[in-house]
Amino acid sequence: MIGRLSGVLVQKQVEAVILEANGVGWEVHCPLSVLERLPPEGQVCVLSIHTHVREDQIALYGFQTSEERALFRLLISVTGVGPKLAMACLGGLRAEDFARAIVGEDLKRLSSIPGVGKRTAERLVLELKDKLGRVTPTTPTTKASAGSAHLADLQSALTNLGYRPRDIELLVGGLEKEAATLGFEALLREALKRLTGQHSP
Repeated sequence: MIGRLSGVLVQKQVEAVILEANGVGWEVHCPLSVLERLPPEGQVCVLSIHTHVREDQIALYGFQTSEERALFRLLISVTGVGPKLAMACLGGLRAEDFARAIVGEDLKRLSSIPGVGKRTAERLVLELKDKLGRVTPTTPTTKASAGSAHLADLQSALTNLGYRPRDIELLVGGLEKEAATLGFEALLREALKRLTGQHSP
């Protein structure tokens, strides 16, 4: 299974992107809330991937953080919720806002998402409320855990870009403070900036 992709963002589409990695152009479906935060075409992009396998199809779903991916996986575990509706949920609300709506049992806000009626909103609250605290940005430990996830993603991205393991280890070890406050894309830009003038890939 593909868990992460790092490469050049070749094309942005309405509900997906084409990400070129190692000479292969991967089509990755992304929620609108993720698409609007991605870098411009032609820049390096890293996505946490959920590989969805069915008898007649293999589809990739991409997210900027492992927390967003975890929420997507929780959503498709809900009775009657497939990838399409899960994408609509994360496209209609950012992950943090969606989690707050679930925990706060805000049925009105959940029902405002296209494709989510009152009954579906009630089912989402019923099945997800007790689970969300362990995987979403609403927990007190989120900042630290998100920082750790960003560092792991950064290490993978730099490895895929061809930098040497020793250089990556030294760089990642010096970015722990930044990882706790920066988003992944900003962290990657900072890492590449620091690598400028050092060993090239």
